[in-house]
This record gives sequence, structure tokens and C-alpha cells, in this order.
Amino acid sequence: DLNRKSTIPFKFGEGHKEYIRKCRYAMFNILEGAVRSGKTVDNVYAFAHELKTTPDRIHLATGSTMGNAKLNIGDANGFGLEWIFRNQCHWGKYKDMEALKIRGPSTNFKEKIVIFAGASFSDSYKKIRGNSYGMWIATEINLHHDNTIKEAFNRQLAAKRRKIFWDMNPEHPKAAIYVNYLDVYDRKAKEGTLKGGYNYAHFTIYDNVNISQERLEEIVSQYDENSIWYIRDILGKRSIAEGLVYAKFAAMAAKENNPMKITVADAQAMIRSGEIQKIYIGVDFGGNGSGHSFVATAPTVGYEKLVGLMSELHTEELDPEDLNKLFMEFVEKVTDLFGFITAVYCDSAEQVLIRGLRTAAAQRNRGDLKIANARKDRINDRIFCFTGLVAQNRFQYTELCGTLEDALSMAVWKPDTVELERLDDGTSDIDTLDGFEYSYERDMKKYINVGK
Repeated sequence: DLNRKSTIPFKFGEGHKEYIRKCRYAMFNILEGAVRSGKTVDNVYAFAHELKTTPDRIHLATGSTMGNAKLNIGDANGFGLEWIFRNQCHWGKYKDMEALKIRGPSTNFKEKIVIFAGASFSDSYKKIRGNSYGMWIATEINLHHDNTIKEAFNRQLAAKRRKIFWDMNPEHPKAAIYVNYLDVYDRKAKEGTLKGGYNYAHFTIYDNVNISQERLEEIVSQYDENSIWYIRDILGKRSIAEGLVYAKFAAMAAKENNPMKITVADAQAMIRSGEIQKIYIGVDFGGNGSGHSFVATAPTVGYEKLVGLMSELHTEELDPEDLNKLFMEFVEKVTDLFGFITAVYCDSAEQVLIRGLRTAAAQRNRGDLKIANARKDRINDRIFCFTGLVAQNRFQYTELCGTLEDALSMAVWKPDTVELERLDDGTSDIDTLDGFEYSYERDMKKYINVGK
């Protein structure tokens, strides 16, 4: 009962109560969100409730370090396990490992052992070997090394009541914890193929009823609302925090009311009014693990603004015939929605593929379509032109530019280099960025001169 009388002043908002109730029936219980949103306390409370009746004797609690695990799960500012089971538990050792041993009325006088361990290093997993665990509670799971995550799962295979409780602050949208775990669980849960039940919730600082309005305003006031840190720490949205190439774009794109985003109808109205008179498509060819990208953009009259109309990324292996088909389908979509295409600029390194696109266009009675080589100006010149447009509120894009939005939001500078160089190691979508830049680079000087 969430409302039971206790000397510990638990106070949960409705969303938090709902999450805790669902923990009873789900194997995977995951809380993500902003700082000070009450994530860890929810999981500790739900974990403690299950400890009272679970048939398993040994359980696992992990953090980035053992000290972090003890502080956030054991103590938790007076809301942790040692307080919930006060007078029924004591700290000690179990097989040379730090453990909280619990036995008393709450557990029907059956001993429950919670082993505490750090998890951030590649060899941290060795510490938790040798035991079978019933439940596993982890704080800041995104800071755990994957070796430890896999080992903890393996150690739970014999559990009679297997449960996982994870909490985390938002991470890079392509972080391994999402790609390998959370996104997989979410997809399988929606498909109905994840066994055991998936209980996920997202909270922000505004959902924490334990923070007074005065303290809330004080915390929020310390942040720049246009910074990526505000998006991440206060709104609790997944984002990259350091080394962003397009930091202002990423911060604005993550806002609820993104000022850069327009509807297709808005763009069509700009064409009807004569504000848009040219439309260009940039094409970057894939190969060796990269993808094929198509990006359609348009300058407004006088190069006052750059407008993203539509973008696509195809990461699958494509033979030239399939590539030609997808390209022509993109051309037709742009034409159907926006009426015309002025020119197409392609990565000049792939002359055979460019000839294939021209042949495909001629076969579709689009021989008039100008398909030419991209100029491929210096990458940093292209970057600085675009960041200038964003800084001056001169870039807009439609809802059909999802791949472009993702690519711009996640591009980072290569670390540990003196020269500014965009990181191109497969962790972000450089292919869409290249296609995008090919579409506007011929007009960079015009855009820059207007902004002076």
C-alpha cells in the first residue's frame, strides 16, 4: 500500500504511484528522466516491497561505483533500503562482498541479502560472479559497463522471481543502453513478444511533488532555457551534452514548440506566394557501412532563409537499380508535394552512380532533370554557413525532415584534436549531413552576405 503509515515521509506523485504499482507485475522496470525527478526512490521502494515476499535469498544492487550504489540505493537520503528495513538489517560481508543483510517481521524472518557492487569498469563484472541473484536494482544504468549488464542478466537465469529495476538520466539518443536494451524492449513490448512485462516511465523535475515551488524555480533558474543542458537535465530529454557541432539547433529542435519546424502546408504556401522559387536535392551515396541520403531544400527569395523540405536515409545494401528506383520515388514525392525541382547535386566521387540516376530519370520521362556534381566545399565552411543561419533564425524545416533533424541533433566534433573536425565513425548520420550540404553549398556566399 503506497499510503501506508511510516516514519519515512514517502510522498509520491500520481505518475510515480502508477509506475510503482506496475512494478508488481513487470519483470523489466525502467525509469528515465531529469535530475531530481525521484527516479531512484521509486525503484528502491518497489524493490523493497518485492524483497518482503520474494522466494529468492540473494539480490544485487549496482551503481557506477559501489559507493554510489550504497549512497543512492542503501541510504537514498533517508529513503533507502537501510531505512525502509531499519532495525531489521545490518551491513556486512557476503563472500567478501559488501552486503545489506535483512531479516525481520517485514521478510517474515527469512534472510534476504542484497549485494552492492560497482559496475563502470570493463572488469567490474568479475565482482558479481559466483552468485545467483533473484532481483537486480541498478542506479544510473547508462554508466554501467556492458560486461556487467550481461553478467548480471546471466546471474539471474535461475531466479524464482526475476525482476530488474533500472534508473537513468537521459543519454545520447544512440547510446548503447538504448540501442542494445531500452529501444529493443520497447519495440518487443509493443509487438507483444517481450516476455515478463515492460514497465517504463519518464519523469521530469516537475513530476517530483517533494520539491517546493520555490526550490523548483531556484533550480530551473540556474539553466539557460536555450541550452542543451536545460533540455537534458530539466526536461529530461535524450540528447548529446558535449561536443555538439550544431548545439543551438539541437537545443531548439528538442523544445516542445520547436521554432524552426513548419508544416508541409506552410512550405507549399511559401511556394504559392513566390517566396520559394527554387528547390534543390542533395544526394550522398553510401557504401562501406554508410547510407544513401536524399535531402531536398529550398532558398527563399533573396536567400533570406534556407528551408528543409524532405529527407530520406537508406542504410540497407542497395544495388544500382534499387538505388535508382528509390531516388526516382523521392523525386516524385518532392514534385508531387512541392511542384518542381530545380537541380540535383550528387557526391562527385561516384560518377557511375550519377550516370545511373540520369538514365533512370530519362526512362521516367524526367530527362529535363538537371543532375550534376556537388561542389564539395570544405566541410567546415558548410558547417559554419549553416550554424550562422540557425543563429540568425534563418533556417526552417518541415516534418518530412526527420532524418535531417536527427543527423543535425547528433553530430559531434572529433574529440582530442586541435583542428575542428566532424566525427565520422558511424555513431552519427554523416550521410544525411553531406546530402543536406550538397543541396545548399553552391549558395553559401549568398546566404552569408545576406546575414552580414
